[in-house]
Order: sequence, then structure tokens, then C-alpha cells
Amino acid sequence: MNLFGKKQRPGWLCLNLHADRIDLSHVLVEGKPRPEILLCESFRKEGGDVDTLKRLRKELNLDRYQCTTLLKTSQYQTFAVDAPNVPAAEARNAVRWSLKDLIDYPVEAAMVDAVNVPGGDNAGRAAQMLAVAARNDAIAATVKPFNDADIDLEVIDIPELAQRNVARLLEEEGRGLAMLCFDDAGALLTFTCNGELYQARQIEVSLQDFASGMDVEARYDRVALELQRSLDNFDRQFRNVAVSRLIVSQVPDGAQLVEYLGANLTVPVVQLDLERVMDFPGVPELRDPLRQSQCLQLIGAALREERAA
Repeated sequence: MNLFGKKQRPGWLCLNLHADRIDLSHVLVEGKPRPEILLCESFRKEGGDVDTLKRLRKELNLDRYQCTTLLKTSQYQTFAVDAPNVPAAEARNAVRWSLKDLIDYPVEAAMVDAVNVPGGDNAGRAAQMLAVAARNDAIAATVKPFNDADIDLEVIDIPELAQRNVARLLEEEGRGLAMLCFDDAGALLTFTCNGELYQARQIEVSLQDFASGMDVEARYDRVALELQRSLDNFDRQFRNVAVSRLIVSQVPDGAQLVEYLGANLTVPVVQLDLERVMDFPGVPELRDPLRQSQCLQLIGAALREERAA
């Protein structure tokens, strides 16, 4: 409902809260030949979360946007589970109970959702779902500052699905894509094909680790080992999906990392460049590949194509 004649802006706006800043990104997909990033900016906090959100709501007219945010990796868990043999409307509740022995708190205290993983008919492989579980109190704590600032969140997302949204722009038709993206919190590796998320895992190496300049070769070795293990595991589980390449987001001396990984992995390795698949004429700072790394999941969360119910 639009109050007082206010027209809602198309596209999605993602707001992510950090210790010292709030990041915002607004992306428009509909009616564009390529997705366009209309806003990607960081605002230093003045006061707490609520004070800063209230200021931004007024300055940027945030009540005119469809808003989303991302959970932090410490706030949720993901599990690959067998898809329940129930009608689609009952699947979420069935998945919830399948997690009761996998999480260390009562399932009644969990918010649970799930997405289908393709490939259930591959060599007799059972259909699977990627389930996400978060404590109700973690969801409530995420929503509270937005509610207190009178900002309506229509969606709460997770980084894996945000990264999937970017990866689908970079895929080759019918081929799998591995994508490794670094930010201040760590690294996220996703496997996608035809716009669907198959697997994801966290790797505990962050942008700051590369900036230190210490033990660079050991860090490269560790990343390469984790990647090859993940590639081998994906190949065993999804033999009908050929991974055509690995795309890596920028880190300090990123060309050196790409060269190292290319020499030590079994797939071609390419540096991420959002300019190949997205437009951002009004956000020139995104021409810096390191800024792309810092904002990739933020942008991905705002890259949602479906409208909220």
C-alpha cells in the first residue's frame, strides 16, 4: 500500500548493519538490459543502529523501497537434507523436523526455510534440499533495529543465496560455476548451475588476511587445498554438472592469487569483474575490484528478481 501518494521505487534495497557502519545497495533488474546498481554506499554510524537507520530513512526516503538484509554467518546454519516426500505446501514443516537432531537447540525455537537442490534424478541420487535454520531470537534481534527505526523489512536473506544471485549472471549455459568471494568476514564458496544453488561452504580467510602481507604462500596453499577438496566433492556428488571455471573476487595482489590457483587447480580460474555483467554508471567507486569484493553479497541481496508477497 502506498500512503499519501508515495510511489514505491522498483528493485530491492539491501541494508547491512556492521559495527561501525551501515551498507546500502539498490539494484534494478526489471526493464534493464543488464542489472543496474543505482546505489552502493557505506554510511558511518552516528549513535547506534537505530539512530543511524532513522537518519538514513529520512535522508534517503527508505520507506519507498522494498528492503532486505542479510543474516551474519554466525546467526544461522545450513544443512543438506533429503527432500521430504510430502506436498510442497508441507515441505518446510517436514524439513523443520528433520533438523531436530542436527541443531543444538529445540527445533521449536528455530526459524527454518529451505530451497530445492537440483539433480535428484542423477544416478538414483535422492532429491535434496538446502535447509537454513536460525534461532528465533537471532531473527528477532536482526529485525528489531529496523522496526525501531520504522523501516519495514520484507525479506531476510543469507549470503549464500545473495552470492547465487550474482553467480547466475556469470554462468555459461548448462555449465556449473564455482565462485569464491572474499570480504571482511571471510570467504564464501558457492557452486551454481542454471541459476540454482547446489552447494556452499565457508572458508576462514578474509580480505584482511591478504592485506597483512605475511605468509602469503601458506595462505595461497590453504585456499588452493580447500578449493580442490570442494571441487572433488562436488564432482562426486553431481557428476552430471561440469564446472566450467572458478571465479574469484579481488584481494590485495589478486592477480597473483588467480595465477597461483590456476596453476594448482583442475579448472580455469578467472578474476571477478562485475562490469562484464552489470551496469553502475552512478557508482564509479565500484570500478575498484576490491570495492566489488567488499560489496558483492550486499549487491547480490539487492539483485532479487521476484517481488515480495
